[in-house]
Amino acid sequence: TQVDDGLVMRPDAPVTGGDWESAYWFAPPFEPGFRFDELVASWTADTPPESYITVSVLDDHKVHQFGTWSSGERPEARRSHDRADDPEIDVDIWRPKGGAERYVLFVRMWRAPGTPGPRLRSVGAVVSAGPVRTGTSSPLRRVERVLDVPRLSQMNWKELGGNGWCSPTSVSMVLAHAGTLPPTTDTGTVDIPRAAREVFDPAYDGTGNWSFNTAWAATLADHAFITRLHDLRDAERFVDVGIPLVASIAYRPGALKGAPTHGTDGHLVVIRGFTEIGDVVTNDPGAPTDRSVRRTYDRGQFERAWLDGSGGLVYVIHQSDRPLPAGSRGAW
Repeated sequence: TQVDDGLVMRPDAPVTGGDWESAYWFAPPFEPGFRFDELVASWTADTPPESYITVSVLDDHKVHQFGTWSSGERPEARRSHDRADDPEIDVDIWRPKGGAERYVLFVRMWRAPGTPGPRLRSVGAVVSAGPVRTGTSSPLRRVERVLDVPRLSQMNWKELGGNGWCSPTSVSMVLAHAGTLPPTTDTGTVDIPRAAREVFDPAYDGTGNWSFNTAWAATLADHAFITRLHDLRDAERFVDVGIPLVASIAYRPGALKGAPTHGTDGHLVVIRGFTEIGDVVTNDPGAPTDRSVRRTYDRGQFERAWLDGSGGLVYVIHQSDRPLPAGSRGAW
């Protein structure tokens, strides 16, 4: 049933699996206008106790399930799909064999009888294909602009597993910038372990599931979604309107001068600004202390780590009073 701020289950939803009531919704078929080889989904959903959702994508032949989602430190159900059951799903990415020209998003909502059930507020996807930019983009404008994003290091929690918490730490920094981060611990520090519990994926055995991170962020901010940008000029447009980005990067040893890690096959950082010559000002949660988190990276080196590493993937997290920039070229 559609309500003002989303979709909810009808009161008479049938019991379809064990003691659970369920209902489902199909988005209209979408054709992006090109043959794509990757799709990443993101969603916004409220999941009260004893409720959860499953998110899938349909091609012409099969349902490909990303997994189940519910919010909270002790979720009712949260795990990505087992790749052994569907080799086209890799945690948070659908890679259709041979590519695809259309897709349908499919959401199923589940609740225990007598409970409110989930509310689906948004669901979307970004698709991509083809090579990324090989040369370094020229700066959009040669003016320094750096957002005041609080600095948080994942390494403060190394003994608890913090060396793998770059994604929830980066999301926490952006939420803190938006003024929506949950209260800190009794010691006065930001509760990064809590953030890690909110996004942990037991099937992946980690906190780096892109879709789960934006789904958690969307419970605290007005909007959160995943997209891929064409180059750093697009990222500059977000900074210009006051929206920092969480960017997924990967680079070989020594390829990102000044980075706290020598090399990585996957890492999340916050893009918080640009210098007057176009270099990238970041908050890198892999730094050993909060004080050392701010890092400025050479534009070309960072763009290669970002575009080659993830195809320019970013989390966009913002409040309604911070509208998205113009000039999307289809990326947002």
